[in-house]
Amino acid sequence: MREPLLEVSGLKKYFPIQAGLLRRTIGYVKAIDDVSFQLGKGETLGIVGESGCGKSTLGRMIMRVLEPSEGSIIFDDQDLTRLRGQKLRAQRQKFQMVFQDPYASLNPKMKVADILAEPLIVNGLMDRKEAAGQVGQLLKRVGLREGDAQKYPHEFSGGQRQRVGIARALSLSPKLIVADEAVSALDVSIQAQILNLMMDLKKDFDLSYMFISHNLAVVRHISDRVGVMYLGHMVEIGEKTSLFQSPLHPYTQALLSSSPVAKRDSERKKIILQGEVPSPANPPSGCPFHTRCPKVTESCKSIRPAMQEVAPGHAVACHLYEFKGE
Repeated sequence: MREPLLEVSGLKKYFPIQAGLLRRTIGYVKAIDDVSFQLGKGETLGIVGESGCGKSTLGRMIMRVLEPSEGSIIFDDQDLTRLRGQKLRAQRQKFQMVFQDPYASLNPKMKVADILAEPLIVNGLMDRKEAAGQVGQLLKRVGLREGDAQKYPHEFSGGQRQRVGIARALSLSPKLIVADEAVSALDVSIQAQILNLMMDLKKDFDLSYMFISHNLAVVRHISDRVGVMYLGHMVEIGEKTSLFQSPLHPYTQALLSSSPVAKRDSERKKIILQGEVPSPANPPSGCPFHTRCPKVTESCKSIRPAMQEVAPGHAVACHLYEFKGE
């Protein structure tokens, strides 16, 4: 395990459900429920799971766009959940986000030059003249031309817009970039270009990535380790080769069995899960996956399994492995 840059412990995010004229709280949507993991310096951690599992909510809490209900986020030896005001603003320069939709994440009324210069000026790192000189260097680094600085976002293709978004994320020289479905809105050929660009930037700038995606092929291409989420919980995490070749959690096995890329690793048969994903407003007791698990036992229905390392660098939250750890 590399030296940790990010340590998340016991993270929870509950959204209140309100009803009536007085807007009384009658329950909570448990979007993230007790998630813990580490991300090492210079590492790419992929986060996968089906829609609604809490991937994007997790990313936004790391960015402090959403306030956690409980838990700690230790980034670069600072607990982000305890920082406010100027101290939080200073730390925010060290972590940036690349959003899913390159069409919506750029201000259509601003030229690219202003979009890229704004973070530098707002954070007091450069004056407007110095920032203008930096803009050209950022554009060239992501594969665009200096002259593109005078264009508006609508003058670019989707892939070019995402390059602008990546350049904006790089402008403050961050240590961590959270990429939330950063290539899912792009054509497949453009996806490969953006992924290769991100991997080159990682080496050149010593970046760490938290890469959120539902696309297993993309996650396998770019990640060092992979975390699997289900219904707001982290159910398995491990080095990507180990996780793709030997998935331990029944949900991970079902998820990978549906992917042609993952199925090449073995003669794995496709697993069809029965039933619907439970509502995070009324999650099941015990293991969150037990209502759909083909290997469910009685203990799964009442006791929530703890995350435990059952192989070097490979941890799983499943009762099947309680007494098999090494």
